[in-house]
Formats: sequence, structure tokens, C-alpha cells
Amino acid sequence: MALFKGSRDQGVSAPEGESAAECLKAGQSLVEGGFLSAENMAEALAHANGDLLSFAEFVTGRFSVGRAETALALSAATGLQAVDTKGIVVSDEVKNMLPEALVRQHCAVAVAEENGTVIVLLTDPAPARKAAIEAEVKRPVKYFIADPATVHTFIDTMYRADADIHRLVASLDVADDQAKIAAQASEVRLDDQAPVIQLVNRIVSQAMRDRTSDIHIEPLDDSVRVRFRIDGHLVETFSLPQGVHAALTSRLKIMSGMNIVEKRRPQDGQFSTTIDGKDVDVRVASVATVFGEKIVMRILDKSRSMIGLGELGFPRETYLHYSKMIHSPFGMVICAGPTGAGKTTTLYASLLEVNSAGKNITTVEDPVEYVFPGINQIQTNDQAGLTFATGLKAILRQDPDVILVGEIRDADTARIAVQSALTGHLVLSSLHGTDSVAALHRFLDMGIEAFLIASSVVGVIGQRLLRRVCDSCKEPYAPGADELAVFRQHSGGSEKSTFYRGAGCNFCAGTGYRDRIGVYELLRITPELRRLIVGWATTEELRRLAVAQGMRTMLREAMALVENDVTTIPEVVRTLFAS
Repeated sequence: MALFKGSRDQGVSAPEGESAAECLKAGQSLVEGGFLSAENMAEALAHANGDLLSFAEFVTGRFSVGRAETALALSAATGLQAVDTKGIVVSDEVKNMLPEALVRQHCAVAVAEENGTVIVLLTDPAPARKAAIEAEVKRPVKYFIADPATVHTFIDTMYRADADIHRLVASLDVADDQAKIAAQASEVRLDDQAPVIQLVNRIVSQAMRDRTSDIHIEPLDDSVRVRFRIDGHLVETFSLPQGVHAALTSRLKIMSGMNIVEKRRPQDGQFSTTIDGKDVDVRVASVATVFGEKIVMRILDKSRSMIGLGELGFPRETYLHYSKMIHSPFGMVICAGPTGAGKTTTLYASLLEVNSAGKNITTVEDPVEYVFPGINQIQTNDQAGLTFATGLKAILRQDPDVILVGEIRDADTARIAVQSALTGHLVLSSLHGTDSVAALHRFLDMGIEAFLIASSVVGVIGQRLLRRVCDSCKEPYAPGADELAVFRQHSGGSEKSTFYRGAGCNFCAGTGYRDRIGVYELLRITPELRRLIVGWATTEELRRLAVAQGMRTMLREAMALVENDVTTIPEVVRTLFAS
């Protein structure tokens, strides 16, 4: 196995705790390398409370420190070598040396055996963790350091939740009639060992481990297809016999508080669970298709909700302008993009930025995806007559400073939101539109007068999500002539000659991509733009003036990400290119 260069030791004083000294050394190493600020290091140390694993997970998750940089810092702090895991294939014999519960508890995994010595990859070599591993293995152990994301990837690949899913399916008596299955599904508890319960648990658990945003359970003519949406792409995970469909849908509807007898009308529900120590909310929606009810589950990981505005991937200039906008005392700021573009995440990050004890912040959403302390959140309820429009009217009588409207869908909501922005409130909202300029014309299409739009809107931010090149298997390649032509045309004259893509590895499940990054365009409403809006200018005229005044389009920003080897030309073309 290849070893990272650069391990070093530092003599420093440390706070109390079993691994407090190692946490401090690792933090100082990251600060010295410019990967972490001193303030963030202090926050991470306070959070970790002397636990090196907690420290490493916090700096990689909260402050986006790179995996290789984290591994080298941990190596410097512990004196163990950091290993390059590219190309490691774990055999079944080695995998079975440690039980899954212990592996997940200590974030440590056996990856090889050399001359009777077991090679273990771990993040925190604390004495208690090493003792637990050695007691289980009962043979010599050699430890190597890796960042927590890498170790978790090995764990999730080796110990899949759906490994015995076909055994569970076989144990279901699919010959039972649907009424009997529904009755059984309603009697068992969430922690029951009944096959239908375990089947649901396996599907949701594996979806979480695969970083899935949505689970699709789709009845076909001869089977039930289960697909996961990972980084914006649907991937078929497995196929189940048609006979389990009734049991699966009945159980999910019971868990979500839906009517199991009603099979024709679309229904919505929600349930909460804990997976691998994480609290998860799951939104469930059903709709009747020709082969039966299709179920879609949206997974809301509460641990990912508190992302800050500075962590979204804004270019620095865009961040400064947008931050200034959302600190305006009044006016409307719109976040535009298609479904799944990350608009809600941007709006929530904006709320966190402006939230303070001196402001009354109220939201009206459908549904409330994440709950934030100190913010009043209202969920729409059509049966009770609480829509976006009526909720917004009610909020205006609650003395608000900042209002978030989850989505402007109709003229009534748009008109009230505009009036709210004109009467001294800061209004944040999302709007479905292809880009920032098209969002302004959506208001005109709804019948809102042009002079009201020009007076109320402060700015519009358009966005998309692009998949990142996996940094574990990044390799140079020669793009085709068509790809190069697109890049040269939209990159502002870049002379870049070496391009990178992901070859596919364990860390990215062979896709070449891992995680996503936002790409943004910020339309600031200047006096010149206001005059054009009032004059009913076309989208082309508005865009031309905005670009002349310094707006960098999403396509230009996306090509800048290609230039910095963050994403690829095909990914940009697939997501953004429209001419």
C-alpha cells in the first residue's frame, strides 16, 4: 500500500481528554497548512471534547477540510502512517474478522492480512478502540490512519444493509391476500423482526449509506423496481418480486400515517427513524399507476441541515454581494432554479446567516423540511385552509422582520409577497425558473405589474447542482473536439490543456463523481435594469445588460469549475448547456 508523505510530530500542551493532545496536534497541523482557521479549530476542539474521531468528522463535515489533508493531520498527531486506499480490495475472509457493530462504533475496518498480521484502517487509534479491535481479532494488528469518510465508505461497501434482502423477500408469504398482509403490517412495531419490517429497514438504511436523496419503489408488470437518486442521478439498486409490493406499500403507509385502504387517491405522509446513529425524517408520497401504487420517499438527514452560507460553494465576489442583499432591511430576494437544484438549502443557509435574537423570522413552507431553533416555521395545510397566500397574510400580522416563502406558485402568493417587500419586510422565496432573468418574467406571467417587480426585487440568484469529480480516482484525459469547443466558447478564453475526470473507484461507487457543488449566477437589480423591467424588456435584453454590468452567468461559473478540475465538461453540458 502506498503511504502519504509528510507525517510529523509537534510538542504542544493539550486540554483534558483521552485524545485531547492528538486533537490539538491535528488541528494545529491543519491551521499551519492553511486548511482550517484558528476560530474553526477552536470550535472543532470544543465539539470533539478530546475524541479524535469526533474532531476528524467535524472538520471534514462542517468545515469541508479535504480527506487527504485530514489524513495527513491525523498521521502527524498520532505518529501512524496515512495510507492511500486507492485500489484496495477487501476479501470476504478479512471482512468477517470484525463484526459490523464494532466496526461502525470505532470507525475502524480490517482491509488486508499480511503474514498473519491484520491490517486495520482507522481514524482514531485511542487505546480503548485498539483494545476492542485486538480482543476481537486475537492476532497481531498493524494500524494505518485514514480520514473518517474513507473508512465509512469501506464499511458501507463491505457491510451492505441490503445484503440479505432476498432472504427476507423469500420469507414473506406473498401468497397471502392483501387484507391479511395489511393487518399484519399494522400490528408489528418498528423494532419487530418481521420480514416486512426488516425489508423496509434495509431499504432505508442502505439508501442513507449510499447518500440517497430519494427512494423510488415502482411496481412494474412483473417486478418491483427500487431506485435510489444519488447525486441527482437515479440508480436501479435492486429488483423485487411483484408479490412483495402489497406488503411493502402497506407497511410504509402504516409507518407514515396514511390510509392503507385508499389505493386510488394520492397520499402524503412522514415518519422518523434513526440510522447509524443519525436522526432521519422520511417524507412519503404515494400515487396510483397502472401496475399499482408507486411510493417515493424523500430522505431528510437532520445532520446535514445546518450548512452555512459560506459552505455552499459561492465564489467570493458572489458571496459578498448575496450576503449584502439578504442583510437588506426590506425588499425581495428570489432563489430560482428547477426542482432539485438546491434552492431550499440556499434559503435555509440564508436564514442562518440573518438569524439573530433581535429579528422575528417567520417561514411558511410546504412541507417544513428542517426545524431551526429561533425561527418560527409554519407548514401549509390545504384542508385547514392554510395555503402560502393565507399563511403569508397571517404572518404579516405577526410583526415579522424576515419572511421566507417556501415557494411562489400562484399570482395571489406573488402579489402578497411583493406587497410585503414594499412595506418594510425582507422576503426570501424560491421560484421555479431556468435562470435568474427568467424568474423575473415568471412574475410578469403571473400578472404582477412590472413597476411593482422593479420596486420590490433586490436580487435574484439562479442555481444548479453539478457533480464533483471524485478526488480518489481523478485522472487526466483528453476531451473530444465537441467538448473542447464548448469549453473554449464559454470559458472566457481559457488556455487550459489538461483536463481531469474520475476513473471510478470504491469511494464513488464506480461513477467517477462524489457529492455535488452549487453553481450560481447573481442578478443584482440596478437602476438601469429597473428601467428595462418597467419597459417590459425581453429576457435577452435583461440578460445582455446584466452581463454588461458584471453578472457572471451560470455557464461561465460552471466552466470556471471545470478549469479548477472540480467537475467535467460533460457534466456541465448535461446540466446547463441549452444552445
